[in-house]
Amino acid sequence: MSGLCLGFRLGVLLWLGSLVPLAQAQDTLPADHPLSALTQIQNAARTLDYAGITVYQQGRSLQAAQLVHWVDGSGERERFETLDGVPRECLRENRSEQCLYPDQRLVVHRTVGADHFPALLQADPGLISQHYEWRPALGTYRVAGRDCMVSELAARDTLRYSYRLCTDLENHLLLRTQTFDQHGHLVDQLAFSRLKLSPDIKPADMASRHDVQGWTVHQEIHRSVDLLAQGWRFALPPGFRPQAEITYQANAGQSVDQLVISDGLAAISIFVETFDPQRDQNLQEGSLRQGAINIYRMRLATYWLTAMGEVPAQTVRDVVHAAQYVSKTVR
Repeated sequence: MSGLCLGFRLGVLLWLGSLVPLAQAQDTLPADHPLSALTQIQNAARTLDYAGITVYQQGRSLQAAQLVHWVDGSGERERFETLDGVPRECLRENRSEQCLYPDQRLVVHRTVGADHFPALLQADPGLISQHYEWRPALGTYRVAGRDCMVSELAARDTLRYSYRLCTDLENHLLLRTQTFDQHGHLVDQLAFSRLKLSPDIKPADMASRHDVQGWTVHQEIHRSVDLLAQGWRFALPPGFRPQAEITYQANAGQSVDQLVISDGLAAISIFVETFDPQRDQNLQEGSLRQGAINIYRMRLATYWLTAMGEVPAQTVRDVVHAAQYVSKTVR
């Protein structure tokens, strides 16, 4: 890809700012309404105490992680640690997070806005029913030793993926999510392979096992940016709405602008970075895929424009090719 590494981009892909509150919508909707069901899933992920091993599968690749979530008088606390590949541990308290990279002896502090598995919603869910068909209670299954109800969110078009969910029968916690393309082929899945619930969670479960004394500390700072004022025009896919416009310093002090859009379930990040002839002379335009995440990059004027999201490849390609840049010197 371009000057920014893929791993860094994946880390900021779902930065969405503050999510809208969901709980107040549930009491006014029937139980079989998709928003009611999705709200129950989101609230379970945010309010329950749980710990377990999650497994992410794409093709023949499996990646495991340990997840602990605990709610106390100060709010949400969470510890996430990868068990395969490059070691990484993230400790979150509400929207403040520090991620530890032991192989680099590095601590990164950041503000997070988006929830992750077992949460589901990425933005205001109000338009979800326009672009996904809700198919509730298709049957029961068993995940991580617990009974769960199978439901589906089937995409109404080819711009997005479909999802099959398995939610705990007792507390609505999402135990497994599967992503399918327009042909019904499994793209990836994420599930608990082991799970324990409160009161089995203890404060010690939240403690990091790393002593970070002497490690390098980096503070990620995001600032709001107005891409329209800078000359950028984006034609968004139907159902996707802007969620955040930010700018930040990436590798080697390089400034990157980012627009995040979402349809409530899927999110797409659009990155704008200046083309550097020396640094980027061997880079090429084109596409890349990692699991359900598709990436497309194109040179536009004196910039690299990259779209990345958990959507079909054609969707990110269309987002990039529909973009326009009007230089201030010609306006």
